[in-house]
Amino acid sequence: MPSKAKTGKKLVIVESPAKSKTIAKYLGEGFIVEASIGHIRDLPQPSELPAELKKTSVGKFAVDIEHDFKPYYVVSPDKKKKVTELKAALKDADELYLATDGDREGEAIAWHLLEVLKPKVPVYRMTFGEITKEAIQRAMGNLRDVDQDLVDAQETRRVLDRLYGYEISPVLWRKVARGLSAGRVQSVVTRMVVDRERERMAFKAASYWDLTGQFGAESGSFKAKLAAVDGAKVATGRDFNDNGELTSRNVAHLNEELATSLAAGLQNADFRVRSVDTKPYTRRPAAPFTTSTLQQEAGRKLRFSSKSTMQIAQRLYENGYITYMRTDSSALSDEAITAARRQASELYGPEYIPQSPRVYSNKAANAQEAHEAIRPAGDSFRTPAQVAKQLSGDEFRLYELIWKRTVASQMGDAKGSTATIRLGAVSADGRDADFSASGTVITFPGFLAAYEEGKDETRGDDDSDEARRLPNVAKDDSLTASDIQAVGHETSPPPRYTEASLTAELEKKGIGRPSTYASTISTIQDRGYVRKQGSALVPSWIAFSVIRLLEQHFSDYVDYEFTADMEGDLDKIANGQEAGASWLRHFYFGEDSDPGLLSIVNNLGEIDAREINSIPITDEITLRVGKFGPYLESSAALVDPKTGEIVESARANVPEDLAPDELTAAKAIELMETAAPEERVLGADPHTGHTVVAKNGRYGAYVTEIIPEMTDEELANQPVEYYKNGKPKPPKKPVKAKPRTGSLFKSMTVESVTLEEALQLMSLPRALGEDAEGNLITVQNGRFGPYLKKGTDSRSIGSEEEIFTITLEQALEIYSQPKQRGARAAVPPLAEFGPDPVSEKNIVVKEGRFGPYITDGITNITVPRATSLEELTREQAVELLAEKRAKGPVKRTTTRKAPAKKKATAKK
Repeated sequence: MPSKAKTGKKLVIVESPAKSKTIAKYLGEGFIVEASIGHIRDLPQPSELPAELKKTSVGKFAVDIEHDFKPYYVVSPDKKKKVTELKAALKDADELYLATDGDREGEAIAWHLLEVLKPKVPVYRMTFGEITKEAIQRAMGNLRDVDQDLVDAQETRRVLDRLYGYEISPVLWRKVARGLSAGRVQSVVTRMVVDRERERMAFKAASYWDLTGQFGAESGSFKAKLAAVDGAKVATGRDFNDNGELTSRNVAHLNEELATSLAAGLQNADFRVRSVDTKPYTRRPAAPFTTSTLQQEAGRKLRFSSKSTMQIAQRLYENGYITYMRTDSSALSDEAITAARRQASELYGPEYIPQSPRVYSNKAANAQEAHEAIRPAGDSFRTPAQVAKQLSGDEFRLYELIWKRTVASQMGDAKGSTATIRLGAVSADGRDADFSASGTVITFPGFLAAYEEGKDETRGDDDSDEARRLPNVAKDDSLTASDIQAVGHETSPPPRYTEASLTAELEKKGIGRPSTYASTISTIQDRGYVRKQGSALVPSWIAFSVIRLLEQHFSDYVDYEFTADMEGDLDKIANGQEAGASWLRHFYFGEDSDPGLLSIVNNLGEIDAREINSIPITDEITLRVGKFGPYLESSAALVDPKTGEIVESARANVPEDLAPDELTAAKAIELMETAAPEERVLGADPHTGHTVVAKNGRYGAYVTEIIPEMTDEELANQPVEYYKNGKPKPPKKPVKAKPRTGSLFKSMTVESVTLEEALQLMSLPRALGEDAEGNLITVQNGRFGPYLKKGTDSRSIGSEEEIFTITLEQALEIYSQPKQRGARAAVPPLAEFGPDPVSEKNIVVKEGRFGPYITDGITNITVPRATSLEELTREQAVELLAEKRAKGPVKRTTTRKAPAKKKATAKK
């Protein structure tokens, strides 16, 4: 067979179209750049496997658990066209360059491309940490093969997640609720949020008091706080534990009476300076950004969610503005250090640059997926002003943050001095009061001229005295005192996690990979395990049930240390120190005394679903997680006052926006006392004799009739049907009659509705009569209010009460008028983002039937649950609409009737 003629073309494959456009600018002639648009194949659902595989060792997970856990991959349906295009491009190429990202996932994408395309030309693996001309040239000089160890680590991770999810999730379906999911990292992160809420629920506040005062000297005045009484340190919030107990010894715990009397006794006291202590102050800059620290700081300073931060960073990277955004490393390349030092010197002066470059080591225990820190791209950095016109608002803000942090990391220390003044006096009752004030004066700002790192909320006293200049005083100087006040405090519970603080804690514990934090935090919100209250992450009650079940029956799999060790094992696979297949075998099948996941699932024993879904609030009130949400139930028996019989336990719904730590014993009792009755008997329908009741349901209050079951005698008197052979058929189960129901009007309640009103509600829709053409007109109540209906023509009417008073003549008058579309007052949009770059229509956010959604008038997309309206940006809205357009319209399966057969016509 003759060899293929050389074409001189070289095919380069990257993941995204944006990346392909940027890299194409820097490659020489003859290079063709194509995008795979992410992964081209993945594990299918077991139900999608070929019939011959469903009953084999592959059938349960689409992974062959009996043959080294080999995955059964299929090309995704939406990628078949792309694969065909890549194969066609490869036919005309002499060389193939796989230029996907340099982390494990990028390596796996490159391997999948190799497996599917089966190239017969030389193949080179090309990686780069930034998309610049210099970086591409360096990458072309450092070509390599696909790293099979990185691929093995990523494939092991993929199979592990499939085993974990597919074995544990069904247990949640059976014992908590359908549709729930368990995940190797997702469940552990959910547990962290639940554990923090448990700490808040168990927390008992402690009260303590202190004094503040304003003190004056010749050179100025300052505020000071009581530090000690009779030589004993005054207790602060740090001296109490979460049970409200004082844990520190030899401290003065002031109550209101002691503090108030001390303040009164110091009103005319002679205050003098007792000591002045001055110490040098030095503060070093923070290291350049890693994936984790970028998410944290963007959350603190820019109020971006982790998901938004990574989406924006991805765009900045793919368009050549920053280096690769998934990294565990805080190190900078020599070129970057030189660029940062040069720019800092040019902008702030040579005195702001230390003599030697700063070198940062990796703090992460397993820094595997990094080349260097996240920084501006290039061997020389563009200032924010130079890129402002090329970037969108959020892109600019994130670029500016990265630029500032990088430049500041190579600048000098901030220097100054911290002064502490101790002053005091003896009160009228003889108690010695010692006050303290501290302040820091920055004499050389150093890196602070460019950037200062943000901080998360912490517990304790928030009385930082940084950047406060104190007056120049000396020991024994006399001071004037004014406004001496007793101030009361209460200890605070542990603060809830924000996305930033949760990310920091995950990295600290070594759970998961920083590159997956954003998607994990987004997932637990999308699953309904966690919601945002402001910026705080609040767990749902269903999350409590899920975590309780996992802790009791899968304790290792939600253990923090076990999960971190598992991450370390996956790193060993990436380093070639362990084989993925043998590790998976041990994880799933176990070994010796170490049971595997399969053994644990097969030996779960009996799980008490009611116990799992119950949380005691008081001795008599328990919170239950039910099919339709959480509710309170009292164990105290209720007695019917008329009959004296014990009836069903009292229940009360729990408001959706009530955080778990806010459901105190007092709040639970209040909800029980103010709960509307679940059911109230209104009487009997005079026509049918059926009992009519009013109920509180999931979708609001309603009335319904109770249709009695057929008696045994009535069932026995049913006509008997026979088979063709003469034998009687078994009696059919009678079709249960559907009871009439009706939703209460807004003006009605379960307690106030009458039998007469209930019968009227159950009679709807009400027929008014026919128009001149014989079309029936009815009136009824709907989700969006009362309306008339004539065939397919609906018309709104004024109020619910009109449903029973409107006449046929009035209805005909309404129908005689042209139909008014949009006659109601226009509801203003929740947000506006200007014209869409594709449709050129105005982008707005509206409140829809299923929650807020983004629309340009042509394409609609629901606002993701993980994104609050306050966080939603124009860039996110544009991107979400673009993704929805790319997916195309939703394909709806419809049952099509076969066309009727034409009758044969007689020949004449």
